[in-house]
Amino acid sequence: MRKRVYLETTIVSYLAAQPSRDLVVAANQELTREWWERRRCDFDLYVSQLVLDEAAGGDPAAAERRLGLLQNLPQVPVAEEAASLRR
Repeated sequence: MRKRVYLETTIVSYLAAQPSRDLVVAANQELTREWWERRRCDFDLYVSQLVLDEAAGGDPAAAERRLGLLQNLPQVPVAEEAASLRR
């Protein structure tokens, strides 16, 4: 049985962003890309409406790329407590 992983917005943000000139961010982007290409198929990935809402914000072109990465992932329900923490 594969493990389940809840993806928060940082993962798709690293994947969809232009390569960073900041060395730490660039390293995080590369590690995320490698995981996405090599390991994501080892897990059942899930998101929530909170993640989709956050991914839809910001630069329209980047938002489109982020949402494209998330479009076929199943959603988990958002607990009332989590929804109340939304910014």
